[in-house]
Amino acid sequence: MCKTRQILYIARGNFRKWHKNPRIILCFLLAFIFCFLLSDRVMQFAQSRGTYLQGVESFLWTFGDAQSVLAISILLLLLFSDMPNLSNEVPYFMVRTDRVVWMLGQILYLISAVFFFMLFILAAMVFLSAERAYPANMWSDTAAVLGYSGIGETLAVPAFVKVMELTTPYVCSLHIFFLMTGYAVSMAGVILFLNLCKRNGGMIGGVCFSAFGVLMNPDLVAGWFGISTEKMRIANIISGWISPLNHATYYMHSFGYDNLPKLWQSYVFFLVLGAVLFAASLVKIRNYPFSFSGTV
Repeated sequence: MCKTRQILYIARGNFRKWHKNPRIILCFLLAFIFCFLLSDRVMQFAQSRGTYLQGVESFLWTFGDAQSVLAISILLLLLFSDMPNLSNEVPYFMVRTDRVVWMLGQILYLISAVFFFMLFILAAMVFLSAERAYPANMWSDTAAVLGYSGIGETLAVPAFVKVMELTTPYVCSLHIFFLMTGYAVSMAGVILFLNLCKRNGGMIGGVCFSAFGVLMNPDLVAGWFGISTEKMRIANIISGWISPLNHATYYMHSFGYDNLPKLWQSYVFFLVLGAVLFAASLVKIRNYPFSFSGTV
C-alpha cells in the first residue's frame, strides 16, 4: 500500500508541472486548433445542406481516418518530450523509494495524460459541433448523405456506410476513442523507452513510429510490391495487420467479411505492444545513469 501511494504521488507530481507550463498550454492549444480545422469540413457541409449532426458524429467522421489520427498523435511528441521527467526533486524520490516505483509513477502519469488528452480531443469536437448537434443515439441526415451519396469521399470525410449499418454513434465513437488511446499510449511508450536509451532519442523514435504508419498505407504497399488494383485487398490486409496506425483506424477492421483485424484483436495488439514497451522501460531504468544539475 505504501508503494502504491508513492506511485500515485509521483504521477501527481508530474501533473502539477502542467500549471502554467508553456509547452503543455501550446500542446492543448494546437490540439484545439487541429480539431477546429478537421471538423470544419463536416460543419460547413451540414450548414450548407441545412442538416444536423448527432453529438459525436464530427468526432467519429474525423478520427475514423488514419491521417487525422496521425495528425493529433504527433502532438504527443510535444507533450512527452521530457519523459522521463528528471526534475530536481527526483533525487529525493530516489532516497525514499526505488527506481522501479519511480518508473511506475512515470508510466501511470503517461497513461493518464494520454487518456486526459484524448478526452480533451473528444470534448473539443463535441463542443465545436454543438451548434448543429443533437444527443439522441441515432445517425443524422448529414451522416446518411455523406455515407450513401459518396459526397463524403469528395470532402475527404471517412463516412462509411458499413459503420452506420453495423453500429450506433455512441458505440462507434467509443471504439474510435479507445483505438486512438491505444495508439497514443504505444507511441508514448516508444518515446519513454528511447529517451531512456538515449536522451532525445524518443523524439526520433516517435517520428519513426509515425512514419512507419504512413509508409504502411495500402496504396503505397501496393505500389512497392507491384500489386494490381484487383489484388488491392492483399495490400489492405498486410498493412492492416502490421501497422499500428491502421490498427487505430476504425474502418481498417474486419466486420465479418474480410481478413482484416477484428476490433478486439487491435485492442490486444495495443495492450501487448504497450506492455512490452513499459516492461522494457522498467528493465532499462535499473541501469539508467541519472544526471542532475542545480538545486531545489
